[in-house]
Amino acid sequence: MKYIYLITKRIFDFIVGLIGTILLVPIIILVKIAYMCTGDFKSIFYTQKRIGYHGKEFRLIKFRSMVPNADEVLKEMLKDKKIKKVWDKDHKLEDDPRVTKVGKILRKLSLDETPQFINILIGNMSLVGNRPYLIRERKDMGDYYEKIVSIKPGLTGYWQVNGRSDNSFEKRLQLEYYYSFNYGFILDIKIIIKTIKVVLGMEGSK
Repeated sequence: MKYIYLITKRIFDFIVGLIGTILLVPIIILVKIAYMCTGDFKSIFYTQKRIGYHGKEFRLIKFRSMVPNADEVLKEMLKDKKIKKVWDKDHKLEDDPRVTKVGKILRKLSLDETPQFINILIGNMSLVGNRPYLIRERKDMGDYYEKIVSIKPGLTGYWQVNGRSDNSFEKRLQLEYYYSFNYGFILDIKIIIKTIKVVLGMEGSK
């Protein structure tokens, strides 16, 4: 049953990835124009190394929602003990000053993640799965790590439809640990349906 699920899921992912990549073209044009109108002529794409299936690293593709040198800016910000304390707890910042005006709109509409359809088409991501964690987050995943990476990372997943950005890092790990033991056709369908509701309601997208 597991192999039937995995094969069927890959076929579904390929079809969704292909359609999503085609539909991505007009969105790319609009995002590029929007950034140019704000005087930002840098690449609208942002690629980052993430932890993939069974711990294999891959390049995740997103629309850039932050300033071009966001990683360097974060390093400077984390020198502030108060900011570092918040970051260490949740691995995110409320009202992150690195987010651009266009980026705020992309995040609010959940469009910043859409280039990941390319990752899904390639095969290093799935439509439904666990979050593709940052390389630096490996050490903070603790005992959850092995089980979480036994599932191919997804564009959406169990934690996204159960609080999304409103969850703490620990709570996120717990939710994905649960999915890693309980994944299947029915749960995936429930996640996809709930994802559509969350995106349309723009809940938890910060």
